[in-house]
This record gives sequence, structure tokens and C-alpha cells, in this order.
Amino acid sequence: QVHLVESGGGLVQAGGSLRLSCAVSGRIFSFYDMGWYRQAPGKQRELVAVITSGDSTNYPDSVKGRFTISRDNAKNTVYLQMNSLKPEDTAVYYCNARLNAHNYWGQGTQVTVSS
Repeated sequence: QVHLVESGGGLVQAGGSLRLSCAVSGRIFSFYDMGWYRQAPGKQRELVAVITSGDSTNYPDSVKGRFTISRDNAKNTVYLQMNSLKPEDTAVYYCNARLNAHNYWGQGTQVTVSS
């Protein structure tokens, strides 16, 4: 079983920055494609960023240029650096690990951006 634990959420003013971390248990972290998703109240969960096992990254237009995903395979950790935050970035942010048919989620961390 793989466990994911997010941290780093909180309250920040618009224009500010936060860095989320996701620590992953297990010995094959480097093989996982890792992603960050978010879900705002009343909305569907949406992809925020993804980094593959080969370190390729992808972002939706809504966060491109503001958010950066990275990973440290030695620490079994994936990060999401969020800059120039906007009120519409307010959501619960979830970490995701995916390998073939296996798909794991963290418990989520709240990010609130005040205007």
C-alpha cells in the first residue's frame, strides 16, 4: 500500500506564494507519475500539474507560468510551487501517484487565497 501525505497549505493573500509538499511511502517512488489536483467547493476535481517518472511536466493554461511541479526521488517527495496566487486558486489540493493500474491519493491540503 502506498500512502501520500500533503503539507504546506494555508491562507495567503492574492499575489503571494505557497509551496506544497507530498511525501510518498514505498520504495518505487521514482517509477510513479505524480500529479497535483484541486477541488473547489461545488466544482469537479481538476488537474493542476503532472510530472512523469521521466520528469516531463504538464500544466493547464489556468496555472501555466505560475505553478511549478518538481520531484525529489531521493526524498520520495513531490512539490508544487505556487506563485502569483489568485482567489480562484482557492481549493483543496490533492497529491496523486499513478503507476499502470494503480492510482493513489492523499488526504488533501487546503489552500485559501484572500483578495
